[in-house]
Amino acid sequence: MKDFITSDGLRLDYRDEGTGQVVLCLPGLTRDLTDFDELAAALNGNVRLIRLTMRGRKGSDFDPNFQNYNIVQESRDVVEFMDFMGLEKAVIVGTSRGGFIAMILAGTMPERLSGVLLNDIGPELTKDGLQRIVDYLGITPKAQNLPDLVSALQSTMLDAFPNLPPEKWGELAMRWFDVTPDGVALNYDPTMRDAMLEQQQKPTPDLWPLFDMMAEIPLALVRGANSDLLAAEAAAEMRRRIPAMIFADVPNRGHIPFLDEPEALDALNQLLKLAK
Repeated sequence: MKDFITSDGLRLDYRDEGTGQVVLCLPGLTRDLTDFDELAAALNGNVRLIRLTMRGRKGSDFDPNFQNYNIVQESRDVVEFMDFMGLEKAVIVGTSRGGFIAMILAGTMPERLSGVLLNDIGPELTKDGLQRIVDYLGITPKAQNLPDLVSALQSTMLDAFPNLPPEKWGELAMRWFDVTPDGVALNYDPTMRDAMLEQQQKPTPDLWPLFDMMAEIPLALVRGANSDLLAAEAAAEMRRRIPAMIFADVPNRGHIPFLDEPEALDALNQLLKLAK
């Protein structure tokens, strides 16, 4: 694959697999294209699954200016990437922050979207969930090895993901952090914390009007039933505003579902039929 270079000179990692209907996956805040490993395995090449890692995350270049870690800039990166790939339109699967990017694209250039799946994200988020993100963002874990890291993840996430097998916790730990003989390190740019703290000083925008603009686009929402970020009440309001929106509440999942769950796959398959 040819390198994708943004207009300001950063190389962003991506993966392009399968054939058929184009599904473009945008990962969460600190995550990378491996966010969609489970989905890729479940779809097994039956769509053209394209996964993009945003600037500052594992596999992509870090930005020397932390202020560029914002949703507007990242939305520009996605449009440039679609142009680079020759994608006139795509179904966007937006996980967490990736869903915010999808909302911006839906509001600014809906003609580029054939459908959107929002994975545990919406226009209104809980204060507790946002605070949880601030508490860990950009801070190196105290764990010094893989067993300690797994134990730390389970202590904070087991209630939200109660039925994961032990080996899955180890897989996730290795995915979300760099675990080396010298210890545990972040695998994303820690200055993303500076960006978030600076952005929190500004008034919180009302994103409901942006969400309302998605009414003309085939739309699905997947929510983790144990999510601490997207409240059930917010999901209910999203459904009230756009009654045609496909909805799945995935049991035994918090923030975020892996998207290989039967409920999530059913929602995606319904969306793909509408998006053709």
